[in-house]
Amino acid sequence: MQRKFLTNLGLLLLLNLLIKPFWIFGIDLTVQRIVGVGDYGFYFVVLNFSFLFNIILDLGITNFNNRNIAQNNHLLNKHFSGILVLKLMLGLIYVLLVFLIALILRYNADQFRLLGWLALNQFLLSFILYLRSNISGFLMFKTDSLISVLDRTLMILFCGILLWGNVIDGKFRIEWFVYSQTLAYLITAAFAFLVVVRKARFRKLNWNWPFFVMIIKQSAPFALLVLLMTFYNRLDPVMMESLLPAGTGNEQAGIYASGFRLLDAANMIAYLFSVLLVPIFSRMLKKGHPIEHMLKLSFTLISTLAIIVGIGLFFYSFEVINLLYDAHIEASVRVFRLLILGFIPVSTTYIFGTLLTANGNLKQLNIIALTGLFINLLLNFILIPRLLAEGSAIATLVTQFTMATLQVLIVLRVFKFRINYRYLLTISLFVIGIICFNMLSKLFPIDWSFLPASVNWLGNFSLMLIAAILLALLLRLWSFGSFMRILREDHS
Repeated sequence: MQRKFLTNLGLLLLLNLLIKPFWIFGIDLTVQRIVGVGDYGFYFVVLNFSFLFNIILDLGITNFNNRNIAQNNHLLNKHFSGILVLKLMLGLIYVLLVFLIALILRYNADQFRLLGWLALNQFLLSFILYLRSNISGFLMFKTDSLISVLDRTLMILFCGILLWGNVIDGKFRIEWFVYSQTLAYLITAAFAFLVVVRKARFRKLNWNWPFFVMIIKQSAPFALLVLLMTFYNRLDPVMMESLLPAGTGNEQAGIYASGFRLLDAANMIAYLFSVLLVPIFSRMLKKGHPIEHMLKLSFTLISTLAIIVGIGLFFYSFEVINLLYDAHIEASVRVFRLLILGFIPVSTTYIFGTLLTANGNLKQLNIIALTGLFINLLLNFILIPRLLAEGSAIATLVTQFTMATLQVLIVLRVFKFRINYRYLLTISLFVIGIICFNMLSKLFPIDWSFLPASVNWLGNFSLMLIAAILLALLLRLWSFGSFMRILREDHS
């Protein structure tokens, strides 16, 4: 299983690193620059509002299905038709609910128009994730990897034509950004559907009310977990818009989005680990295989990467934001340097939370998520009126570290793992080393004359990265010899 994990992780990371950075920094960032912080903040608030009720589209079915299909492949033929009907019903309920709540919140006509398209996008995205849960449940990781980047590849194509193809008159509008996403999701959903249909031997839709009730009951704990996590991850911009004066809320949400975009980009890497680990952990646990080595391998890989990225970008926060944006630089830096540190605890939760999910410890995860939501809400209410977007970033960081700590403690208790103090000391030394490397690289700047002035700092940053990699090898957190031995294994 370690061989399967490493080989498919390599493919998944390669494809996503080829496509998604260009989407984030080439397309998404360009759109924000063109439409402005205010208009992008308007979109970002409505987008996050549509996310808040995303659980209605799924009710935990995707997470439940991923674990269930990985352990029982034969259930795909039995469940697929009924779940399709259930997903369509949930889509209708979701649309009615978000429009009703938007009406209560007195959304204006422009917000309603944008919300309609974003609600459709949420449905399509939820449908794609459900289809992918079947594909990864069969451990078809190569196919799943291709589908994982198909939507972004198409969005790059469509938005690129609109931005640079000289096919439109006037200024680019945020609505066109949303329409491009809709078309890309439609094509991706159709492709993923064809892949799953071949495996499921699907013939027709099947209305089966007892089956719907059974699936909802079994997936309810997953649904509650996703709901709680969505709320404490997506409430921040909505609360800024509600707690701050008109105009200020959208502007602060736009500033928050500037920092959050980079954290979201980093989180994609951690998310890819969980995509592979849910079916792998699930199958290993069902077969009674020991999972401690897989847990340590995956956590070591992602935690060392998260420490390098999180601490490195904290020290170089001004340089990064100044390179990417041309307005609200100081405010965006204050937000970004807090949010990017959150990559470290978020990466931890993607490993330990995934193990608890695969093991069925949903009660413990829901209690932790409820605790995180309470902390996030309380801190946001206190800090947003005083510190604006920076206050929300502080609330997010505190919540993320609390969640990660609690999940690690629960895993140690549930699986009765002994604390490896030598390993903890090694990780601590690595953190101290990365901090020192960054401080030294900032204290002794070097003139990299062959680089443009705006990116002259990249030379120092690159030296820090090289030193960090060497330290990881020296401390044996990364071992190419171990990786090669795993890759040469013939069994899985």
